[in-house]
Amino acid sequence: MTDQTTSKILIMGIGNYLMGDEGVGVHVARYFENQKLPDYVDVLDGGTGGFHLMEYFETYPTVILIDATLDNRPAGTIRLIKPRFSSDFPRAMSTHDIGLKDMVESLIILDKLPEIHLFAVSIAEIQAQSIELSSAIQNVVPEIVTNIETLIQELSEVSK
Repeated sequence: MTDQTTSKILIMGIGNYLMGDEGVGVHVARYFENQKLPDYVDVLDGGTGGFHLMEYFETYPTVILIDATLDNRPAGTIRLIKPRFSSDFPRAMSTHDIGLKDMVESLIILDKLPEIHLFAVSIAEIQAQSIELSSAIQNVVPEIVTNIETLIQELSEVSK
């Protein structure tokens, strides 16, 4: 992690890398770890960290999350949500649903909730013991990346 005084945006991928499409957020974070990003952008593979991720939400004023959701939408559907309350998160967040929602509630109580931009990626199922993404999800990863790059550009223009 770089100096927090200059890092204003955190890209955080959430999910279990070992459970197929459930790990799409981690796959996207790992992609960004290997890219040249502006100095004010950091990247974190948040895995299934739950409350262990709280310090990052308290430190960064803006967090871009990428996570899978089981929401009965077609696999590969991407939605950008700006949640302000735990109830704003998709109802069926994957295997770490309770931890993430509980953490958001705690940050609200502490009045430390950052601006969150959640890229929710619809998946069809959670595959056990697979590090591979299905073709439906693999095919939308470039779109997710482009959407995040565009959002970073928009956020940097707003802060000028």
